[in-house]
Amino acid sequence: MATRLIDIHPHIISPDEQTYPPDPLGGERSGWSAKRPATFEQFIAEMDKAGVDKAAIVHSSTTYGFDNSYVADSVATDPSRFAGVYSIDLLASDAADRIRYWKERGLSGLRIFTTGSTMPGQAPTLESPDLHGAWSLAGDMGLSVCVQMTKAAIPALEKLLTAFPKTNVIIDHMMKPPIADGAPYPGAQFVFDLARYDNVHLKLSSRNTEEAQAGKATPETFFGKVVATFGADRIAWGSNFPASEGSLLDIVNDLKRCIDFLPAADQHWIMAGTAQKLYPQLAD
Repeated sequence: MATRLIDIHPHIISPDEQTYPPDPLGGERSGWSAKRPATFEQFIAEMDKAGVDKAAIVHSSTTYGFDNSYVADSVATDPSRFAGVYSIDLLASDAADRIRYWKERGLSGLRIFTTGSTMPGQAPTLESPDLHGAWSLAGDMGLSVCVQMTKAAIPALEKLLTAFPKTNVIIDHMMKPPIADGAPYPGAQFVFDLARYDNVHLKLSSRNTEEAQAGKATPETFFGKVVATFGADRIAWGSNFPASEGSLLDIVNDLKRCIDFLPAADQHWIMAGTAQKLYPQLAD
């Protein structure tokens, strides 16, 4: 079992709403951020209990919109242990300036939030030509781009993957494919098909471990096929804490149970190695 553990999908919420005022993307705040928020300090305590060494903290768009100040201020307290993933309006005329600004503030990854609990359906963001300049700049600057998306956005994503092969992409929650019918997982074929693009990486989150243990799905058959298709060095773990219920320790233990059948080298990539490749700031 790998001894290192890096989380690339936690969120943090500040109780100080004067310094960090909520302004959720889409106009509606996510339920989890109001009901079970975790501050940066609380997240560190959870990390220490769970044995998580480092983290790439993902800005909560459904709390703060495009103001990444809380993540930036938090990461700055210990940049050897933390990286930050930020969101901006990538279609705005000043997108390039905003990308550089938050990079200078110490953040090292971008995220595009095109669907979610407060934004049902699929926003057409990835289809816009206005995105191309920012997408290309991210690749030139070495910024990995997380995309929260549905199957409907795949044609637009494939055009970007082909046009900008230098830009590394991380698919949040593996796009949450339907897998309850069990192996060979025909409902997830749209995810497996993306393996032909070398710049695509998958984020294996608590959403995926939960679903891999439901219905006819099993961790061995589903994650086994994901690893065989993509390679473990293109898969990285993210807790989704505290958006997912339970302690970080519970989420970590569930991950370990779900991948303990894999060779130690594959476990290492999923638990730490791929994260350090995507976010070099977190390298040892």
